[in-house]
Amino acid sequence: MKPAVKRLALAVPIALAVPGTALAQAYQCRVPDRIELPRPPRQDSTTVRAPVARYTLAVSWSPEFCRSQRGKAANDYQCSGKIGRFGFVLHGLWPEAAKGPPPQWCALEPRPSIEDIRTNLCMTPAPSLLEHEWAKHGSCMAVTPAGYFKVASILWNSLRLPDADKLSRREGLTAADLRREFVRRNPGFTESSVGLQVSNGGWLRELRLCYDKDFMPTPCPPRGFGPKGAVPLKIWRGM
Repeated sequence: MKPAVKRLALAVPIALAVPGTALAQAYQCRVPDRIELPRPPRQDSTTVRAPVARYTLAVSWSPEFCRSQRGKAANDYQCSGKIGRFGFVLHGLWPEAAKGPPPQWCALEPRPSIEDIRTNLCMTPAPSLLEHEWAKHGSCMAVTPAGYFKVASILWNSLRLPDADKLSRREGLTAADLRREFVRRNPGFTESSVGLQVSNGGWLRELRLCYDKDFMPTPCPPRGFGPKGAVPLKIWRGM
């Protein structure tokens, strides 16, 4: 187990002991009896090895993702309704360098096991994405897929996610409104540590939560912060 994983594992009892904490979860999710391993991932960019200085937890708003991905088999669990309905899901946990390109594609093996995929499918409902995130990002911060997914799931399960469906109905919704609601539910964060990714039409695509190397919330770099507070924001419900 790498030092970063150890530090986070030691913090788990404290994080989960906070009164009133509600764990992040899908609207509904039922893991299927049979899961097939996806094809091995294809490395789509060069290998970068660099010291890890911080992390980004990318949390995707599934309705927005699915309206542009319908019919794609690789994400069938997430968008088809076969195993449940999803709001926020985990895209991935990404190690970042202090400057320059992030660490990536450090190893293609070992591959995630069926049990790794089964355990994390309700968090990230796409086997191919779980495998891709491990190979591209996780292999640069953990020794095994199980170790990487353990860290990701600890962070994921410590979150109290906003009611995006309710926020979507708010008149004059802005980026600051979403950030304030997230911080209200997660007091360890500040608005500066909650990055947003939106589409060209101003629709919410992802939260980009910023952590330091000890997995404590930290201000996002300017390039990862996204729209500033007063920028109008739309949230696609799609359900």
